[in-house]
Amino acid sequence: QVLLVESGGGLVQPGGSLRLSCAASGNIFKFHTTAWWRQAPGKQRELVASIAVDGRTNYAEFVKGRFSASRDNARNTVYLQMNGLNAEDTAVYYCSLQLISETLWGQGTRVTVSS
Repeated sequence: QVLLVESGGGLVQPGGSLRLSCAASGNIFKFHTTAWWRQAPGKQRELVASIAVDGRTNYAEFVKGRFSASRDNARNTVYLQMNGLNAEDTAVYYCSLQLISETLWGQGTRVTVSS
């Protein structure tokens, strides 16, 4: 079973930046679509960004121009660079891996944007 482990969350001031990482236990990211999601308190989980097998990325409108997703196949890791953070970005961030028959999820990493 592939494990996904997110890291990089924390407390950041408005306007600040964070880089989230999601490491897989195997060399699998390049074979499947991966995605970043977030879930704010009292809200449903929402898609933030995705990385296709060919490396193309897509972003939710609310993060376009601020967030950037990338993949490092050699390190079995995907990243989410988050710039220009604001209070509305406060959430638990999850990475996911879309397999043929199921979606794997990491445990999440909490991002809090506050002064």
